[in-house]
Amino acid sequence: MADVRVLVLDDHEVVRRGICDILDRAEGIEVVAEAANVAQAVRRADAVRPDVLLSDLRLPDGTGLDVIAHVRSQHPDTHIVVLTSYDDDDAKAAARAAGADAFIAKTAGSAELLKAVRDAASGREHGQHIQVHEDDAIAALTPTERKIVSAVGEGKSNREIADSLGIAEKTVKNHVTSILAKMGLQRRTQVVAWATQRRAQSFRR
Repeated sequence: MADVRVLVLDDHEVVRRGICDILDRAEGIEVVAEAANVAQAVRRADAVRPDVLLSDLRLPDGTGLDVIAHVRSQHPDTHIVVLTSYDDDDAKAAARAAGADAFIAKTAGSAELLKAVRDAASGREHGQHIQVHEDDAIAALTPTERKIVSAVGEGKSNREIADSLGIAEKTVKNHVTSILAKMGLQRRTQVVAWATQRRAQSFRR
C-alpha cells in the first residue's frame, strides 16, 4: 500500500518541523511538502496534490480557511485535517464551513495526530469529526439571506448585492450580520469559503 502523502501547513517553524518529524518517522506516512503561509500552501498543494492537508488556521497572509477552500474545490480527493492551538466552537464552525474533514488540537499527542492523519486518508471519522450537511448550515437562512450568501461567495460587494436585489446597502450589511450569527461564523471571508465549498460539492454530484 502506498504511503499517505501529507502537506503540513503551519507558520511556526519549530511546530511545523516537529509535526513533520513525527509524521516522517511513522510507517506508511510521508510528508511531501511544507508551507508557512497561504500562498505557499496553495502553490504546493497544486504541485504535489497530497492525500491529506494538515492545516493550521492562523497564518500571516490569511487563514487556513482560504487554503482549505482552494484545496476542497481544486483537489476534492484531498482530505483535510485542521490543526489548531485553540479549541472553540467558532474555529470548528469556520473549518466545517470551509470543508475540513477533522479537527485536532496542537496539544494532541503524537499517537492521536498519526491516527487523525491515517483516519482522514482512509475516509474514517476521527475524534472531533466536523463534516457538515449543507442543509444544516443553511436551514436557518431566509430566501434573501441565501441569495446574499451566494452573491458574497461570488465576490460581490455590499453595494453590488444591494443593487442586484433592489434593497439598501445598509440592509445588506444587516443581512450579512444575521447570516454570520446563524451560520456560527465571524467574518465575511468565512462565508466566501463556505460558498466555495458548496459550489464544489454541487459540481461533484
